[in-house]
Amino acid sequence: MAAGPIQERNQDATVYVGGLDEKVTEALLWELFLQGGPVVNVHIPKDRITMTHQGYGFVEFMGEEDADYAIKIMNMIKLYGKPIRVNKAASNTKNLDVGANIFIGNLDPEIDEKMLYDIFSAFGVILQTPKIMRDTDTGNSKGFAFINFASFDASDAAIEAMNGQHLCNRAITVS
Repeated sequence: MAAGPIQERNQDATVYVGGLDEKVTEALLWELFLQGGPVVNVHIPKDRITMTHQGYGFVEFMGEEDADYAIKIMNMIKLYGKPIRVNKAASNTKNLDVGANIFIGNLDPEIDEKMLYDIFSAFGVILQTPKIMRDTDTGNSKGFAFINFASFDASDAAIEAMNGQHLCNRAITVS
């Protein structure tokens, strides 16, 4: 199930799977996604130090039609009580990123990526896990983050609703 170099994968037949619980394994994803069609490869990137995955993975199918079908039937199903996001892996880097990115400033150090995702996903589809900028030495938050939405409507709604709101007793700036 280990993946070869990314260039050797058929990106058009590969789906991104996000929102994975820490108990999810490559073997489990393989079995689950067989419902969409023949699976060629499953890859869940792992942190090199903790050897735990970061809540996302990739499933490669034989053909693009199988990947499209898997997206239709698997997106937002619950796995270990958490809804998973399934979309085209290739479009994460090309078509889907429309530039609807927002900046969130004056973040409390206690705010993590999950909290930002949970709060801001109310405004629309978030393409990637929110990116909190962290100190490379300590791993502590630098107090600001970026979120990449699938549409400008979602990013505009988030800016309008959240700019000046309080998170953990701090007024955040959203632009």
